[in-house]
Amino acid sequence: MNTVASELAASIRSIPDYPKPGIIFRDITTLLGDARAFRRAVDALVQPYAGTKIDKVAGMEARGFILGGAVAHQLSAGFVPIRKKGKLPHETVRIAYSLEYGVDEMEMHRDAVNAGEKVVLVDDLIATGGTAVGATQLLRQMGAEVVAACFVIDLPDLGGRKKLEELNVPVHTLVEFSGH
Repeated sequence: MNTVASELAASIRSIPDYPKPGIIFRDITTLLGDARAFRRAVDALVQPYAGTKIDKVAGMEARGFILGGAVAHQLSAGFVPIRKKGKLPHETVRIAYSLEYGVDEMEMHRDAVNAGEKVVLVDDLIATGGTAVGATQLLRQMGAEVVAACFVIDLPDLGGRKKLEELNVPVHTLVEFSGH
């Protein structure tokens, strides 16, 4: 693990047996509360796309809003919130996506992206990939080009990264944690 990854990993709180026994919850609120770690994470998420034309950054509810807004600002791009069903006030498009234990729906405003716009998808963590795959499909349904997905944390044992890569979405992560 490189120095930045080690520092970021040290700023993430691990909570055993949450939300259920056997799961280790990776809590980034401690990273967000540490100004240096937050800045380093945002800089590291932005770095691969600096100097390239990115039209929008799409962030998934809720921690993806925090990170995605900061990344969009740094890239001088617009920000697109992808939310749970029923939270957006204007005309929306919606997609069902798989969760580890069921199905949910997410949506975005119909006019949030235009056909051909280059979009980077941002969230705090990639686990099974259901939410990120759903968001990618939603963005593509509206004609956007998802040029990459980036996450602070990768849980590679759960296979989400592979699912995105199978959709030809390059994945950029900062810290890997083994196990759940």
